[in-house]
Amino acid sequence: MFAEHLTPPGHPERVQRIEVMQAVGSEFHQKGAHVEEPRPASDAEIARIHDVEYIARIRATAGRAVALDPDTFTSPRTWEAARLAAGASVTAVEHVLDAGPGARACAIVRPPGHHAERARAMGFCFFNNIAIAAAHARARGLSRVAIVDFDVHHGNGTQWSFYDDPSVLFVSSHQYPYYPGTGAAGDIGAGAGTGFTVNLPLAAGATDADYDLAYARIALPIVTQFRPELILVSAGFDAHMDDPLAGMRLTTPYFGRLMAGIAAVADVCCGGRVVAVTEGGYDLAALAASVRASLSALAGDGGVGTRPDAPAPRGEATLRAVTPHLSKYWQL
Repeated sequence: MFAEHLTPPGHPERVQRIEVMQAVGSEFHQKGAHVEEPRPASDAEIARIHDVEYIARIRATAGRAVALDPDTFTSPRTWEAARLAAGASVTAVEHVLDAGPGARACAIVRPPGHHAERARAMGFCFFNNIAIAAAHARARGLSRVAIVDFDVHHGNGTQWSFYDDPSVLFVSSHQYPYYPGTGAAGDIGAGAGTGFTVNLPLAAGATDADYDLAYARIALPIVTQFRPELILVSAGFDAHMDDPLAGMRLTTPYFGRLMAGIAAVADVCCGGRVVAVTEGGYDLAALAASVRASLSALAGDGGVGTRPDAPAPRGEATLRAVTPHLSKYWQL
Protein backbone atom coordinates (compact mmCIF):
# COMPACT_ATOMS: atom_id res chain seq x y z
CA MET A 1 0.00 0.00 0.00
CA PHE A 2 2.84 2.46 0.75
CA ALA A 3 3.89 2.15 -2.89
CA GLU A 4 0.37 3.18 -3.99
CA HIS A 5 1.07 6.78 -2.96
CA LEU A 6 2.31 8.29 -6.21
CA THR A 7 4.10 11.58 -6.75
CA PRO A 8 4.77 13.53 -9.96
CA PRO A 9 7.74 12.53 -12.15
CA GLY A 10 11.00 13.78 -10.69
CA HIS A 11 9.61 14.22 -7.18
CA PRO A 12 12.19 13.14 -4.57
CA GLU A 13 9.62 11.36 -2.37
CA ARG A 14 9.16 8.59 -4.89
CA VAL A 15 7.94 5.01 -4.78
CA GLN A 16 11.45 3.58 -4.97
CA ARG A 17 12.13 4.88 -1.46
CA ILE A 18 9.75 2.42 0.16
CA GLU A 19 10.97 -0.36 -2.10
CA VAL A 20 14.57 -0.05 -0.89
CA MET A 21 13.51 0.35 2.75
CA GLN A 22 11.29 -2.72 2.58
CA ALA A 23 14.10 -4.68 0.95
CA VAL A 24 16.30 -3.90 3.95
CA GLY A 25 13.46 -4.87 6.28
CA SER A 26 13.19 -8.19 4.45
CA GLU A 27 16.88 -8.84 5.11
CA PHE A 28 16.26 -8.56 8.83
CA HIS A 29 13.12 -10.68 8.59
CA GLN A 30 15.16 -13.44 6.96
CA LYS A 31 17.55 -13.20 9.92
CA GLY A 32 14.68 -13.82 12.33
CA ALA A 33 13.29 -10.36 13.03
CA HIS A 34 9.55 -10.25 13.69
CA VAL A 35 7.48 -8.51 11.03
CA GLU A 36 3.95 -7.39 11.78
CA GLU A 37 1.40 -6.21 9.26
CA PRO A 38 0.18 -2.70 10.13
CA ARG A 39 -3.39 -1.56 10.25
CA PRO A 40 -4.76 1.81 9.19
CA ALA A 41 -5.02 4.39 11.96
CA SER A 42 -8.55 5.15 13.05
CA ASP A 43 -10.02 8.62 12.78
CA ALA A 44 -9.97 8.83 16.57
CA GLU A 45 -6.24 8.03 16.69
CA ILE A 46 -5.44 10.59 14.02
CA ALA A 47 -7.70 13.18 15.69
CA ARG A 48 -5.49 13.20 18.78
CA ILE A 49 -3.14 15.29 16.63
CA HIS A 50 -5.11 16.60 13.65
CA ASP A 51 -8.35 18.57 13.40
CA VAL A 52 -11.39 16.54 12.40
CA GLU A 53 -12.05 18.96 9.55
CA TYR A 54 -8.52 18.46 8.26
CA ILE A 55 -8.89 14.67 8.34
CA ALA A 56 -12.05 15.07 6.27
CA ARG A 57 -10.17 17.23 3.74
CA ILE A 58 -7.51 14.57 3.28
CA ARG A 59 -10.18 11.86 3.03
CA ALA A 60 -11.85 13.91 0.29
CA THR A 61 -8.74 13.52 -1.89
CA ALA A 62 -9.30 9.76 -2.13
CA GLY A 63 -9.45 8.74 -5.76
CA ARG A 64 -7.94 12.05 -6.93
CA ALA A 65 -4.60 13.68 -7.61
CA VAL A 66 -4.46 16.98 -5.73
CA ALA A 67 -1.65 19.48 -5.14
CA LEU A 68 -1.95 20.50 -1.49
CA ASP A 69 1.10 22.77 -1.69
CA PRO A 70 4.03 23.13 -4.14
CA ASP A 71 5.73 20.04 -2.64
CA THR A 72 2.89 17.85 -1.37
CA PHE A 73 0.68 15.89 -3.76
CA THR A 74 -1.97 13.24 -3.37
CA SER A 75 -2.75 10.44 -5.78
CA PRO A 76 -5.89 8.26 -5.83
CA ARG A 77 -4.68 6.02 -2.95
CA THR A 78 -2.70 8.53 -0.88
CA TRP A 79 -5.45 8.72 1.74
CA GLU A 80 -5.13 4.98 2.35
CA ALA A 81 -1.31 5.06 2.37
CA ALA A 82 -1.22 7.98 4.81
CA ARG A 83 -3.66 6.25 7.17
CA LEU A 84 -1.57 3.10 7.00
CA ALA A 85 1.66 5.00 7.75
CA ALA A 86 0.06 6.47 10.85
CA GLY A 87 -1.38 3.09 11.78
CA ALA A 88 1.99 1.36 11.35
CA SER A 89 3.47 3.82 13.82
CA VAL A 90 0.69 3.10 16.29
CA THR A 91 1.11 -0.65 15.73
CA ALA A 92 4.84 -0.36 16.48
CA VAL A 93 4.06 1.41 19.77
CA GLU A 94 1.52 -1.25 20.72
CA HIS A 95 4.01 -4.01 19.95
CA VAL A 96 6.75 -2.48 22.10
CA LEU A 97 4.45 -1.70 25.02
CA ASP A 98 2.86 -5.14 24.96
CA ALA A 99 6.16 -6.99 24.54
CA GLY A 100 7.66 -5.43 27.67
CA PRO A 101 11.22 -4.40 28.57
CA GLY A 102 13.82 -4.59 25.85
CA ALA A 103 11.35 -4.43 22.99
CA ARG A 104 12.23 -2.30 19.99
CA ALA A 105 10.50 -1.72 16.68
CA CYS A 106 10.82 0.22 13.45
CA ALA A 107 7.85 1.31 11.37
CA ILE A 108 9.09 1.43 7.78
CA VAL A 109 6.56 3.79 6.26
CA ARG A 110 5.79 6.20 3.49
CA PRO A 111 4.63 8.98 3.19
CA PRO A 112 6.69 10.63 5.94
CA GLY A 113 4.96 12.67 8.62
CA HIS A 114 6.91 15.08 10.80
CA HIS A 115 6.06 18.25 8.84
CA ALA A 116 2.30 17.71 8.97
CA GLU A 117 0.66 20.25 11.28
CA ARG A 118 -2.71 20.10 12.98
CA ALA A 119 -4.58 21.38 9.94
CA ARG A 120 -1.94 21.50 7.22
CA ALA A 121 -0.17 19.05 4.93
CA MET A 122 3.32 20.13 3.92
CA GLY A 123 6.80 18.90 3.12
CA PHE A 124 5.57 15.60 1.55
CA CYS A 125 3.64 14.85 4.81
CA PHE A 126 -0.10 14.32 5.39
CA PHE A 127 -0.48 12.87 8.89
CA ASN A 128 2.15 13.28 11.58
CA ASN A 129 3.01 9.64 12.14
CA ILE A 130 5.41 10.14 15.06
CA ALA A 131 3.11 12.57 16.87
CA ILE A 132 0.17 10.18 16.47
CA ALA A 133 2.37 7.42 17.89
CA ALA A 134 3.33 9.58 20.89
CA ALA A 135 -0.29 10.51 21.53
CA HIS A 136 -1.21 6.84 21.37
CA ALA A 137 1.47 5.98 23.93
CA ARG A 138 0.08 8.66 26.22
CA ALA A 139 -3.43 7.26 25.72
CA ARG A 140 -2.07 3.86 26.74
CA GLY A 141 -1.13 5.38 30.09
CA LEU A 142 2.48 6.49 29.71
CA SER A 143 3.33 9.69 31.58
CA ARG A 144 6.50 10.68 29.73
CA VAL A 145 7.37 10.08 26.08
CA ALA A 146 10.48 11.38 24.33
CA ILE A 147 10.75 12.02 20.59
CA VAL A 148 14.18 12.33 18.98
CA ASP A 149 14.11 13.63 15.40
CA PHE A 150 17.37 13.43 13.41
CA ASP A 151 15.87 14.13 9.99
CA VAL A 152 17.80 16.93 8.28
CA HIS A 153 14.66 19.08 8.25
CA HIS A 154 13.10 20.40 11.43
CA GLY A 155 10.00 18.51 12.51
CA ASN A 156 7.77 21.55 12.77
CA GLY A 157 4.54 19.59 12.94
CA THR A 158 5.80 17.45 15.79
CA GLN A 159 7.10 20.48 17.66
CA TRP A 160 3.78 22.34 17.50
CA SER A 161 1.85 19.21 18.49
CA PHE A 162 3.50 19.20 21.92
CA TYR A 163 4.89 22.72 22.33
CA ASP A 164 3.05 23.38 25.60
CA ASP A 165 2.97 19.76 26.80
CA PRO A 166 5.53 18.73 29.45
CA SER A 167 4.65 15.04 29.07
CA VAL A 168 6.29 14.84 25.63
CA LEU A 169 9.92 15.86 25.21
CA PHE A 170 10.77 16.79 21.63
CA VAL A 171 14.43 16.89 20.54
CA SER A 172 15.35 17.80 16.97
CA SER A 173 18.71 18.12 15.23
CA HIS A 174 18.44 19.76 11.82
CA GLN A 175 20.10 21.94 9.21
CA TYR A 176 19.37 25.55 10.03
CA PRO A 177 18.34 27.82 8.48
CA TYR A 178 16.64 25.53 6.03
CA TYR A 179 13.17 24.21 5.21
CA PRO A 180 10.72 24.68 6.90
CA GLY A 181 12.41 27.62 8.66
CA THR A 182 11.51 26.63 12.22
CA GLY A 183 13.64 25.09 14.95
CA ALA A 184 15.72 28.00 16.25
CA ALA A 185 17.76 27.53 19.41
CA GLY A 186 15.33 29.70 21.38
CA ASP A 187 12.28 27.62 20.45
CA ILE A 188 12.04 25.68 23.73
CA GLY A 189 8.32 25.31 24.33
CA ALA A 190 5.59 27.42 25.88
CA GLY A 191 3.59 27.51 29.11
CA ALA A 192 3.91 24.29 31.08
CA GLY A 193 5.92 22.85 28.19
CA THR A 194 8.72 25.41 28.38
CA GLY A 195 12.04 23.56 28.34
CA PHE A 196 10.54 20.40 26.86
CA THR A 197 11.29 21.36 23.25
CA VAL A 198 15.00 21.05 22.45
CA ASN A 199 16.20 22.28 19.09
CA LEU A 200 19.75 21.67 17.88
CA PRO A 201 20.15 23.91 14.83
CA LEU A 202 23.29 22.94 12.91
CA ALA A 203 24.89 24.82 10.05
CA ALA A 204 25.12 23.25 6.60
CA GLY A 205 28.17 21.06 6.26
CA ALA A 206 27.88 19.51 9.73
CA THR A 207 29.76 16.23 10.07
CA ASP A 208 29.64 13.15 12.27
CA ALA A 209 31.76 15.00 14.83
CA ASP A 210 29.42 18.01 14.92
CA TYR A 211 26.36 15.82 15.45
CA ASP A 212 28.15 13.66 17.98
CA LEU A 213 29.05 16.72 20.06
CA ALA A 214 25.51 18.09 20.01
CA TYR A 215 24.01 14.75 20.98
CA ALA A 216 26.61 13.89 23.62
CA ARG A 217 26.47 17.28 25.33
CA ILE A 218 22.83 18.33 24.89
CA ALA A 219 20.34 15.87 23.42
CA LEU A 220 21.11 12.59 25.13
CA PRO A 221 21.75 14.09 28.60
CA ILE A 222 18.39 15.87 28.44
CA VAL A 223 16.56 12.73 27.33
CA THR A 224 18.23 10.84 30.20
CA GLN A 225 17.17 13.48 32.74
CA PHE A 226 13.61 13.45 31.39
CA ARG A 227 13.39 9.71 32.19
CA PRO A 228 10.96 8.78 29.42
CA GLU A 229 8.95 5.59 29.55
CA LEU A 230 9.32 5.23 25.78
CA ILE A 231 11.60 6.82 23.19
CA LEU A 232 10.30 7.46 19.69
CA VAL A 233 12.68 8.28 16.85
CA SER A 234 11.83 10.26 13.72
CA ALA A 235 14.40 8.45 11.63
CA GLY A 236 15.13 10.59 8.61
CA PHE A 237 18.31 9.86 6.66
CA ASP A 238 18.58 13.01 4.55
CA ALA A 239 21.47 14.39 6.60
CA HIS A 240 23.59 11.79 4.76
CA MET A 241 26.48 13.24 2.79
CA ASP A 242 25.04 11.84 -0.47
CA ASP A 243 21.51 13.14 -0.03
CA PRO A 244 20.43 15.55 -2.77
CA LEU A 245 18.05 17.69 -0.70
CA ALA A 246 20.33 19.05 1.99
CA GLY A 247 23.88 20.02 2.82
CA MET A 248 24.98 17.85 5.73
CA ARG A 249 27.87 15.38 5.68
CA LEU A 250 26.90 12.45 7.89
CA THR A 251 28.32 9.05 6.97
CA THR A 252 26.37 5.81 6.85
CA PRO A 253 28.00 4.32 9.98
CA TYR A 254 27.11 7.39 12.00
CA PHE A 255 23.39 6.67 11.69
CA GLY A 256 24.09 3.35 13.39
CA ARG A 257 26.13 5.07 16.08
CA LEU A 258 23.41 7.65 16.69
CA MET A 259 20.65 5.05 16.89
CA ALA A 260 22.78 2.96 19.24
CA GLY A 261 23.30 5.98 21.47
CA ILE A 262 19.56 6.59 21.64
CA ALA A 263 18.94 2.90 22.39
CA ALA A 264 21.55 3.01 25.17
CA VAL A 265 19.66 5.87 26.82
CA ALA A 266 16.46 3.83 26.48
CA ASP A 267 18.22 0.95 28.28
CA VAL A 268 18.85 3.28 31.21
CA CYS A 269 15.50 5.06 31.25
CA CYS A 270 12.72 2.87 29.97
CA GLY A 271 13.71 -0.77 29.78
CA GLY A 272 15.17 -0.33 26.31
CA ARG A 273 11.83 0.50 24.67
CA VAL A 274 12.40 2.33 21.38
CA VAL A 275 10.18 2.83 18.34
CA ALA A 276 11.70 4.30 15.18
CA VAL A 277 9.51 5.66 12.37
CA THR A 278 11.06 6.44 8.98
CA GLU A 279 10.96 9.99 7.64
CA GLY A 280 13.18 11.44 4.88
CA GLY A 281 16.16 10.18 2.89
CA TYR A 282 16.26 10.66 -0.87
CA ASP A 283 19.43 9.06 -2.23
CA LEU A 284 18.36 5.45 -2.62
CA ALA A 285 21.72 3.82 -1.94
CA ALA A 286 22.40 6.04 1.07
CA LEU A 287 18.87 5.44 2.34
CA ALA A 288 19.19 1.66 2.15
CA ALA A 289 22.59 1.63 3.83
CA SER A 290 21.52 4.04 6.58
CA VAL A 291 18.32 2.11 7.35
CA ARG A 292 20.42 -1.07 7.51
CA ALA A 293 22.87 0.55 9.95
CA SER A 294 20.04 1.85 12.12
CA LEU A 295 18.16 -1.45 12.24
CA SER A 296 21.39 -3.21 13.14
CA ALA A 297 21.88 -0.79 16.02
CA LEU A 298 18.32 -1.29 17.25
CA ALA A 299 18.91 -5.04 17.14
CA GLY A 300 22.04 -4.61 19.27
CA ASP A 301 24.26 -5.72 16.42
CA GLY A 302 27.05 -3.16 16.42
CA GLY A 303 26.40 0.46 15.57
CA VAL A 304 28.20 2.09 18.50
CA GLY A 305 31.66 2.55 17.03
CA THR A 306 34.11 5.15 18.24
CA ARG A 307 33.48 8.83 18.78
CA PRO A 308 34.53 10.84 15.71
CA ASP A 309 37.97 12.33 16.37
CA ALA A 310 37.72 15.53 14.35
CA PRO A 311 37.06 19.23 14.85
CA ALA A 312 33.42 20.09 15.39
CA PRO A 313 33.05 23.84 14.81
CA ARG A 314 29.38 23.63 13.84
CA GLY A 315 28.64 21.49 16.87
CA GLU A 316 30.44 23.98 19.10
CA ALA A 317 28.38 26.80 17.62
CA THR A 318 25.21 24.85 18.35
CA LEU A 319 26.24 24.35 21.97
CA ARG A 320 26.86 28.08 22.36
CA ALA A 321 23.48 28.88 20.85
CA VAL A 322 21.42 26.31 22.74
CA THR A 323 22.93 26.10 26.21
CA PRO A 324 21.81 29.54 27.49
CA HIS A 325 18.19 28.73 26.63
CA LEU A 326 18.11 25.28 28.21
CA SER A 327 20.54 25.38 31.14
CA LYS A 328 17.88 26.70 33.51
CA TYR A 329 15.75 23.61 32.84
CA TRP A 330 18.35 20.86 32.47
CA GLN A 331 21.77 20.07 33.87
CA LEU A 332 24.16 20.63 30.95
